[in-house]
Amino acid sequence: MTNYPRCGTSILLAGLVLGLTSVAFAHDPDEPELEVPEVSVVAERPLAASSQQFIPDKEIVLQSQGRPAQVLRLIPGFIAVEHSGGGGKADQYFLRGFDADHGTDVAFFTDGMPINLRSHAHGQGYTDLNFLIPETIEGLDVHKGSYLPEYGDFATAGAVNFKTRDVVKEGVIQGAGGEYETQRYLLMFSPTKDRVRTLIAGEGYYSSGPYLNDNQYYRANLFGKVTTNLTGRDELVIKTTFHQSKWDGSGEIPFRAVSTGLLDRFGSINPYEGGNTLRTTGQLAYHYDTTTGGEFYAQAYGQYYRLDLFMDFTFFLNNPVNGDGFGQFDRRVIYGGEVGYKQRGEVLGIPSIGAIGFQARIDDAHTKLGTQTFRVPTGMTVDSNVFQASYSPFVKAEVHPLSWMRFVGGVRGEFFTFDVSNRCFACIDQPSGQTTSGIILPKMSMILGPWHNTELFLNYGEGFHSNDARSVVAQGSSPLARARTYELGVRSRPWGSDRLEILATLWRMDLQSELVFVGDAGTTESRGASRRQGVEVAARGQVWGPLYVNGSFTWTHAEFRNGDAIPLAPEYTAYGAAVLQWPDGLTSQLQATYLGVRPLIEDRSIKSPSWITFDLSERYRIPVTLPHGRLEAFLFVQNLFNTQWEQAIFAFESRLRTEPTGVTDIHFVPGNPRTVMGGMAWYF
Repeated sequence: MTNYPRCGTSILLAGLVLGLTSVAFAHDPDEPELEVPEVSVVAERPLAASSQQFIPDKEIVLQSQGRPAQVLRLIPGFIAVEHSGGGGKADQYFLRGFDADHGTDVAFFTDGMPINLRSHAHGQGYTDLNFLIPETIEGLDVHKGSYLPEYGDFATAGAVNFKTRDVVKEGVIQGAGGEYETQRYLLMFSPTKDRVRTLIAGEGYYSSGPYLNDNQYYRANLFGKVTTNLTGRDELVIKTTFHQSKWDGSGEIPFRAVSTGLLDRFGSINPYEGGNTLRTTGQLAYHYDTTTGGEFYAQAYGQYYRLDLFMDFTFFLNNPVNGDGFGQFDRRVIYGGEVGYKQRGEVLGIPSIGAIGFQARIDDAHTKLGTQTFRVPTGMTVDSNVFQASYSPFVKAEVHPLSWMRFVGGVRGEFFTFDVSNRCFACIDQPSGQTTSGIILPKMSMILGPWHNTELFLNYGEGFHSNDARSVVAQGSSPLARARTYELGVRSRPWGSDRLEILATLWRMDLQSELVFVGDAGTTESRGASRRQGVEVAARGQVWGPLYVNGSFTWTHAEFRNGDAIPLAPEYTAYGAAVLQWPDGLTSQLQATYLGVRPLIEDRSIKSPSWITFDLSERYRIPVTLPHGRLEAFLFVQNLFNTQWEQAIFAFESRLRTEPTGVTDIHFVPGNPRTVMGGMAWYF
């Protein structure tokens, strides 16, 4: 494997980049703002953990357009890559030693509504973020570990809540284009901005991609939100979204075919991969502030989701004549909500905040898996109805006994019901049955300080991820995998409250079971208990005048309790960016993303190469006088130095048509070459 194509860089170079662009993220209300077209917000204080942070919109607007998941790299240690070379499928997520696949151990929300899909046809916790319009995002609320009672299923490595805007000061009409026939169009405006605040946005996107088999990736998004105050002490929010996309995928290709010249690096074995998806959501949220320091809040949501996905990993391993193509189909409705009450006051003279809440969620899904050739079904492996429900009460308290000491803690309960029906009469071995399960999860945090603009954090919490309902009823396995998480951290602004902030966190996580349902095969794998531990260091803020820096470096050691490596778990990750606000309306950002070597199988004999890529962003306010509004030009250059790198990468057995037997090999999705995209925006 020594001739496997590498990016030609090392962790030393990543360290040098970070040394030059040092970095981080927690936003502070006193920090000067970069000028961006939209209003920025700040995180609520105080924080409960050193790893908790708020990523503001001013950093999001400087990310290259095309993949909404790309904003996740602003979170220390978070890497998201394309999984199948097509664009429309959910990304592959890496955080804290997890290859979280499409979301198994990271919980995603938008304005508190869960995004992860339970018992999905393609994998547990499947999370497709392509329904988000980045310009509508006010910020990312990030919580790592399992220390807050408000978060439940999938929040083991962490949770990310995309908070959307209520209103924009300026409307925008934007058009952009670039290489590979890439086009993106955006319309966003607020018809009303006073007592009734409204936001409407629409996005259209198309790209053929760098692959020889054109992606023909089409995406359309609509967003609508209304916020109003019925009285002087409350707020009512109604939000809806619509997303539809379709694409052709290049797929994961075997290294042996590329190294021998049989296949171009951007070629495809099966040009019939790809799919289409649709998602529509609706949310209703309300909160009322009492005259005695209390707050009542309630939320309800509903979603309809559809996915048709056509894949082929092993080519001709199982079917030498027609190939191993398979299709996955998911249709579901999701509905749920929460109610709660918070109260501020004093208990025995000690400032305190108490909260009690209840959350419920229902997934009513129809999932199918079967063989296909040229996207024409040829057989059925799984055809199931899944009805999965959860009911989750929680309590939370925060007390401030001393000026330099705070305690935050709580307890969350989870009760699940699983009901699976087999609809395939020829699939007699497929799962069918009913079961229930519950779990109690304690959380606690202690915060000391601040002293000299420095706080210390000590955290313990228990979280979990649910397992696929089909694996639960098929094997009687543990439905809920408990995770115990620990953190010791520090946050400091040694040069003052308006300058660079430095974060450091030492953490550990013990996961009870990594039992997973493998949607691609319709089978269950038990991977046993595991331990992950690591260090995160980050910094963010103003260095000098118009120069801001942000970034992070993380180290993680992840293995099963028997000593085997956890496949695909990153050991080193890094991100660094420097933002310079030039005179006369020009803003520049240079950023670097690094992913280190990873074991691809348990015995560590096959490893992936490391890679580092650089991106350049430019935004310029054009100094012209218009009767209404203003103009802005922007330019994004991804992979500035045209590095050869790999996105999704795996090791498994496959067989080409010309081979007599299967061969274990590395399979990968090539990273995009240098790509230029630019455009113009009119703000009105």
